[in-house]
Amino acid sequence: MTTLTTPTGPRTAEAASRLTRRDFPQGFTFGVATSSFQIEGATSEDGRGPSIWDTFCRETGRIRDGSNGDVACDHYHRWEEDLDLIASLGVDAYRFSVAWPRIQPTGSGPALTAGLDFYDRLTDGLMARGVEPHVTLYHWDLPQTLQDAGGWVNRDTAHRFAEYAGIVAERLGDRVRSYATLNEPWCSSILSYMIGEHAPGLRDRRLALAAAHGLLLGHGLAVPEIRCHAPGSQVGIVLNLTPQTPRSEAPADVQAARLADGMANRLFLDPLLRGEYPQDVFAAAGDDAPVVEPGDLETIGAACDFMGVNYYSRGVVGEQGSAVPEDAPVTDMGWEVYPQGLTELLVRLKTDYANLPPLMITENGSAYADRLENGAVHDSERVAYLQTHLGALLDAVQAGVDLRGYFAWSLMDNFEWAWGYEKRFGLVYVDYATQERVLKDSALWYQAFLGKR
Repeated sequence: MTTLTTPTGPRTAEAASRLTRRDFPQGFTFGVATSSFQIEGATSEDGRGPSIWDTFCRETGRIRDGSNGDVACDHYHRWEEDLDLIASLGVDAYRFSVAWPRIQPTGSGPALTAGLDFYDRLTDGLMARGVEPHVTLYHWDLPQTLQDAGGWVNRDTAHRFAEYAGIVAERLGDRVRSYATLNEPWCSSILSYMIGEHAPGLRDRRLALAAAHGLLLGHGLAVPEIRCHAPGSQVGIVLNLTPQTPRSEAPADVQAARLADGMANRLFLDPLLRGEYPQDVFAAAGDDAPVVEPGDLETIGAACDFMGVNYYSRGVVGEQGSAVPEDAPVTDMGWEVYPQGLTELLVRLKTDYANLPPLMITENGSAYADRLENGAVHDSERVAYLQTHLGALLDAVQAGVDLRGYFAWSLMDNFEWAWGYEKRFGLVYVDYATQERVLKDSALWYQAFLGKR
């Protein structure tokens, strides 16, 4: 039996399986999440311009199954059916992202009425079903025209993003419960400009660190624009945070884990919450460190109403690199299942950052090799994943962390970026040939947890 060791004591997987929403604080938000490029399809309809992911998908060898997002889950046409599905789960909220190229095809200039109308209908449709809309303004689908001019390395992109944020906030206004400026800037910079796994697929540390700074600057510039047009909505940012555990107590392993933590976590947390970049990361980067102009850190540190945390696993790091511990349970992504890391992460944030705003778990989920058999999907591993991570979440709440909500990733199977359609994270199974949606056992469990069934 798996045992979760937490600051408030051990919680067994069996105990976690008995949790219901009534165990969480009153007013705690439960929801599901998606992103535009992963589900919408309709990539060339109603004036939408190409994004960096449209371009990336057409470069040979970039996507494991050779697929693209042209159709995805066809959500652009099936949105009403999907909203009914969301409401049937009994969730309080739905987190979705807006496709920048659907609003401004080239990343600047007048907004497309058709694009704004789509998200307007989506927002109203959620409210009519009693589901709170939570909007993410950037989930990686940068207009290709802006990438051609340098992407997030070009400081002008940050200003264009603030303009776009203002356009969306003006249209959707206070109907949206919360606006997150960016989703996972680590992925949009380090994974995309240095590791090369995501669009635009570059491998240059200098460009990656410059992009990280550009993204954070864009966030800081967008915050006042959103507040101007949606003063009644909450404004924040979403970070994917990954605890980095030393493989051993050897000094070299401890130092390697410390630097990995700097690149994965503190590179974004420190400027947002302390008004400075981590000195050890910049020292290790040397001449590759980004240029920080006067006033940049003050802009980046704009006060937020919440911080979104996306958590999937941890890293175990040594002098020779990172590896999953032997015999550890893993998901279909090869990621270790380590729910206690979520508790440890949240308590660390509370301890380390005096200016920490209230937190939301904006993504948490797992991929498994699901199969549709006789009209059902029996994903017991995902059910256990959800249960143990919700247990870890409750442990953090009981340890004094100001946590306001949880969004399961994801509502439905979708285009999983460089993996194409090979990996399934959804609570809802999607038959891509027919676009049929089938509630997996995990969706039925979530319904019961929320008191819907």
